[in-house]
Amino acid sequence: MAGPHEHMEHAEHAEHASHGGNKKIALLISLLALFLAFSETLGKSAQTESIGLNIKASDTWNFFQAKTIRQTTYRIAADGLALQASNVTDEAAKAALTKQIDAWRKTAARYESDPQEKDGRKELRKLAEKYEHERDLQLARYHHYEVASAAYQIGIVLASAEVITGMVVLGWLSGLLGIAGLAFTAIGFWAPHAVHLF
Repeated sequence: MAGPHEHMEHAEHAEHASHGGNKKIALLISLLALFLAFSETLGKSAQTESIGLNIKASDTWNFFQAKTIRQTTYRIAADGLALQASNVTDEAAKAALTKQIDAWRKTAARYESDPQEKDGRKELRKLAEKYEHERDLQLARYHHYEVASAAYQIGIVLASAEVITGMVVLGWLSGLLGIAGLAFTAIGFWAPHAVHLF
């Protein structure tokens, strides 16, 4: 039968072991909170960037549409004037009309592609599609960072619950969620299209 001295010694060992375990859990919680801060910051940055790129894509498509309308207007005007010119017999008037028709057709062609100014329909389409691609990349990053943040947050809750309950399995689950969070943070940073979440 154990005496009071042995009970006291066991209690001291249990308390010492408990403090060592709590320090490890506190360190785990601190690391999870640190990684959570990183993933939240990266996620917010990706979200803000995706919104900005969406606005740029929308503005570029609006400019593309305006160029299309103006191009169509010039083509219709040139075709209408060409019909009128076919009925004109005065050579000087016909030459003036033909000059105007050519000018409108050149303007319509410039609206289709203008490599010098880079604001023809062809160039605008390419630019808008580039913005859309970059926006989709940022959105994919954002989604991965959000999943990582959720994993870190749940890990922090489970680690805190281990301190209260003493259930070691909660600490292990917390650590596994931290690893999963790191994996999603890495995927979001280096290969956002590697895993499709949404």
